[in-house]
Amino acid sequence: MKPDLETTTPPPDLLLDGRLNLRQPASGHRSGTDAILLAASIPETQQGLVMDIGAGAGAAGLAGAVRCRNARFELVEISPELAELARINVIDNNLRDRAQVTCCDVLSASARRAAGLADGLADLVIANPPWLTPGRARLSADPARALAHTALPEGGGAAAGVEGWVRAMAALTKPAGTMTMIHRADALGDILKACEGRFGALAITPIFPREGAPAIRILIAGIKGSRAPLGLAAGLVLHGPDGRFTLQAEAIHRGEKGIGFP
Repeated sequence: MKPDLETTTPPPDLLLDGRLNLRQPASGHRSGTDAILLAASIPETQQGLVMDIGAGAGAAGLAGAVRCRNARFELVEISPELAELARINVIDNNLRDRAQVTCCDVLSASARRAAGLADGLADLVIANPPWLTPGRARLSADPARALAHTALPEGGGAAAGVEGWVRAMAALTKPAGTMTMIHRADALGDILKACEGRFGALAITPIFPREGAPAIRILIAGIKGSRAPLGLAAGLVLHGPDGRFTLQAEAIHRGEKGIGFP
């Protein structure tokens, strides 16, 4: 029997200073700062179709929809339970006119086609991919958390990892369209390799937990088919000496400020 998501999830989290009410699972992976940073990377003037792949309950895509009123959003999620939760969040936030949800394995070209997701459909594709590769990391015993954190293979083959996600993003993006991904900082080498021949004009924003600490995340944006060189943007520091968000990070979490690229 299909679970009643209205009764198995806690009250919604209030994001973007209360402008986004996001229901999330009571257990397993829950979206937070990474999703907000990814949404903040979308220009407020963005138009056309923005596709959030691996969308979970819709945190990044719906936060983007709240900020960017001239764009349409497609949330793509492999888990039927999370996809249904994302649909509830679309309805709860009165975004049915600009956001919809598709449940499919976005890493599988055949599954995308079967779900109606044609290649070259999106003006912008965003992703917060799973961070771990099977066989290289110890996975959570919670199936939902493991699914959210693990780079699953396409069709049961070799682990897809970053390569599989960048390949899917390139397939879905229009020529000269853009992609933005947030990932662990130590995945930068794999991301750059995966982008070769697919995305250029890459712009990297390092995310630091506090001043003087190594970066823990990167935001990387690119243009499909471009041969322009890579650029490095000014980094974002999340927390001050008191452990609280910096003024810039607080403004981003409130939805008052975006994250630009060079």
